[in-house]
Amino acid sequence: MSAAAGGGHVARPNRLTPYRFVLAFGVVSMLGDFVYEGGRSIAGPYLATLGASAALVGIVSGAGEAVALVLRLWTGPASDRTGRHWALAIVGYGITMVSVPLMAVAQAVAPASFLVVSERFGKAVRSPARDTMLAQASVEMGRGRAFAIHEAMDQSGALVGPLLVALMVAISGYRLGFAVLAVPGLLAMVAVVRLRRAVPQPSAYEHGVVPPSKTMTVGGHFPARFWLYSAFTALTMTGFATFAVLAYHLQVQHVLSAPLIPVAYAAAMGAAALGALGAGLVYDRIGLRGMAVLPLLGAVIPFLSFSTTPVLVWIGAVVWGVAMGIHESTMRAAVADLVPAARRGAGYGTFTAIYGLAWLAGAAVIAALYSHSVGSAETFVVVVQVIALAAFVPLWRH
Repeated sequence: MSAAAGGGHVARPNRLTPYRFVLAFGVVSMLGDFVYEGGRSIAGPYLATLGASAALVGIVSGAGEAVALVLRLWTGPASDRTGRHWALAIVGYGITMVSVPLMAVAQAVAPASFLVVSERFGKAVRSPARDTMLAQASVEMGRGRAFAIHEAMDQSGALVGPLLVALMVAISGYRLGFAVLAVPGLLAMVAVVRLRRAVPQPSAYEHGVVPPSKTMTVGGHFPARFWLYSAFTALTMTGFATFAVLAYHLQVQHVLSAPLIPVAYAAAMGAAALGALGAGLVYDRIGLRGMAVLPLLGAVIPFLSFSTTPVLVWIGAVVWGVAMGIHESTMRAAVADLVPAARRGAGYGTFTAIYGLAWLAGAAVIAALYSHSVGSAETFVVVVQVIALAAFVPLWRH
């Protein structure tokens, strides 16, 4: 046993192997995704029923993603400085598990929009701490494999949640769809608290790592490859619409019925799980080179998802999900490898702040252009993804 950080008490030993810890955290994330992805699958159409415009849906969803990512500039370093990874993770899950079911009682655009952003705030609080703990457990498993397994389990919840929500919407409308998510939300909180008791010290998995410095700040020098990777990812996300905007299109153009929209999101999440598993294996074999496919996927999405032909819309949902699965698994594995172990929280925070601002700007522009014409939104996405592909060249060479 090792001494607890910052005190003389003897830390309780971890009762799970690294592999079982990753699987157990996958269960927590699966339940969490059941809740917030179930809610997100109908957030855009629900806001539309409350009177929101396409531009407002894009701004709210983009702002939510930016909050989930940009605020990690604070929560990431806080996780490093304090070492309180479990406390931040549990609080973050709690915020999200409360915010989503409360959408059932929101009867105007303003409170509903606040809850959309609040749910994403919970993600900002928990994600750097959670990813740091997963990185600590991934040393022997391989980064790509560990994060791919976790992401696939995560996305399995994102597959089932929207399907349940779709059933509830078909039975009684959007409010019941949000309310039923209180049950898996409670289960998620029980699961994460039990996991904390089973694995009180994930850092013990990573032998020989020096505890983070108490004086560490967000500043400092990250490797050049980290910045190249951040720039490339930011460009790809600038040309990547949020699903809320795509779902808004499906709602207002009557491409799919209201109960089928969350089913389309479920299909996207199932594709994301498969994309994550494949991307994780590719990352362990060839590193970041596998990311070259992202601009190509991003460029075709609007031509599919903004169509009024149902079969193309379903294909678009799958392509969107595959791209997200690649992003989510490879992104976290790469950051763990590109920054020093003691600065992973700051690394995740810095990277995702860049990622989030780019997605916010891109989502707002795509939504605004969509309000003008679908063709202008498609042109913007293609141009941005071509630039992203060009930005990948120095990353490949480096």
